[in-house]
Amino acid sequence: MSSPASPDLERFGVLTDVVDQERYQRTVDRFRQQGIVLPTFAQLADPSTIPDAITTALAGVDRNDADPRNLFRVHWYNDLHGGRTGLPEHVVLPSSLTGVESPIIVAFGNRFPMIGAHKVLAAYSCLVPRVVTGQYDPTEHRAVWPSTGNYARGGIAISTLMGCRGVAVLPENMSRERFEWLEAWIADPDDIIRTPGSESNVKEIYDTCDELALDPANFILNQFTEFGNHVGHHEVTSRALSALYEHHREANAGLRLAAFVAASGSSGTLAAGERLKADHDAKIAAVEALECPTMLYNGFGEHNIQGIGDKHIPFIHNVTNTDVVVGVSDRPCDELGMVFNTEEGRAHLAGDRGVDEAVVDTLGHFGLSSICNVLASIKVAKQLGLGPDDAIVTVATDGGEMYGSERESMLAGRYAGGFGAAEAAAAVEAHLDGTDTAHVEVLDGVGRNRIFNLGYFTWVEQQSIELEDFEARRDQSFWQAVQGMGPVWDAMIDEFNARTGVLADS
Repeated sequence: MSSPASPDLERFGVLTDVVDQERYQRTVDRFRQQGIVLPTFAQLADPSTIPDAITTALAGVDRNDADPRNLFRVHWYNDLHGGRTGLPEHVVLPSSLTGVESPIIVAFGNRFPMIGAHKVLAAYSCLVPRVVTGQYDPTEHRAVWPSTGNYARGGIAISTLMGCRGVAVLPENMSRERFEWLEAWIADPDDIIRTPGSESNVKEIYDTCDELALDPANFILNQFTEFGNHVGHHEVTSRALSALYEHHREANAGLRLAAFVAASGSSGTLAAGERLKADHDAKIAAVEALECPTMLYNGFGEHNIQGIGDKHIPFIHNVTNTDVVVGVSDRPCDELGMVFNTEEGRAHLAGDRGVDEAVVDTLGHFGLSSICNVLASIKVAKQLGLGPDDAIVTVATDGGEMYGSERESMLAGRYAGGFGAAEAAAAVEAHLDGTDTAHVEVLDGVGRNRIFNLGYFTWVEQQSIELEDFEARRDQSFWQAVQGMGPVWDAMIDEFNARTGVLADS
């Protein structure tokens, strides 16, 4: 067993030793009975290292089945059919689409299994350290997944695969597709808890979880505070994105990785930028909705870029290592979502704009937050004066298939007269050609500390985090210690698997 974690990290639930042997043994027994093997972070970062027996068995498992072997598909190297690829599936957006010279490399999150979104990785990353340290016991705990949608779905998927009972907590006004998925996966309707409001109403989610936490059977896995979320993306997503950059650098030896761009959300995905910055000197750009401009303007409001949350600074956001903040508005994401997911829109891009049809065919894989990331990448390229040898990497969190109901609403409202070539052209001109550098802040020390300090009101005043623990996160040594947990937890996963004996018997 690994040496104990430092007291500072233990206070954050970041443990490297088993804290309850009885819970641990009950979990080992449960996993043995149900034939569950846990993948390591290293295996998810490089799926070629997954044992051959598991890889062979996966060939007969549908990517959307509630089968524990699908835990070994919780990585970036899937295709849409459950096959494994040698390189994460992605698209490089050309200047004919973006209007900037910098290549924007977008990794597709809808290749992840079961939920078609990369949040299933965040959910696994949050639960597995709690399991292998004996904190979480599937025989006595319900896993509670507070979210604005995709993380809750990911948590339900991971709970099901790991023999646990999961509870989804999400705002009542999220897309219909999210609730339809949950209803198909959850047996007890009471395990879907709808909180007031929509994407921006994160505090209401916290308040509900505070009530649920009064029952000791409820184990809250809050993605905004779970450092496993940070570690998972630091270990897995960063390496996938680095592989994409290095692949394209082979064809252009002068290509540098200039920036990594991601919407803030829980800030888990932003952790990928930590490694990309350390290894490639890439800038880290955090994105938020202009309707709720917390980082940029200490503001408030409501937005509908589903998947990025807001109105607070997530506890696991390493603000003092963030370089740029970008604001993107709702309307461009909504209207470009129509362009990318209609025949009229795609015809305009391929015909009038001259965008390669192979690129156009991929744009339906962009959900609302994915479009937000692309628009923010264009803003970053313009703000930083980037050129053709300056690559930007970002992620398409989920795909357009999750937002058909949102497009139906637009056709019943804003586009009640129809969405044709003229509407597509107007949207592209306004939101791609018209993207500028407004609402972009390149951070210095003052800016970073200003944003960091905003977190005080959520975490110390509202959520009763000790001031000492809140302040500890200002120092980069804290984050470096957290980022060192991947190999430690991998050793514990290996030991846990050895105790179940499932892999040895397969």
